Amino acid sequence: MNTSVTDFSCKTPTNSPSLFDAASTLIRMREVEGIVGMKRSTIYKLMQRIDCGFPQPVKLSNSNARGAPVAWVLSEVQAWARSRIEARDQVAA
Repeated sequence: MNTSVTDFSCKTPTNSPSLFDAASTLIRMREVEGIVGMKRSTIYKLMQRIDCGFPQPVKLSNSNARGAPVAWVLSEVQAWARSRIEARDQVAA
């Protein structure tokens, strides 16, 4: 089953409180790519640049091996994307 980030809010009934919290929701690389519109290699390059402020991943295991599972905090990725939009709007103004 392929669930996108936007599908989560649709799974809760309208009369019940939402259990979805972007600040504690971890997303994997595929979702990050979809939100920021970039591929994996570009995302990892951005993570190495201190000046761009791209969110750092959360380790999902104690492994330090290359390819160990990681995820990103949804709200941090969304905030970074919003900052890019705001930077565009400030240049245009």
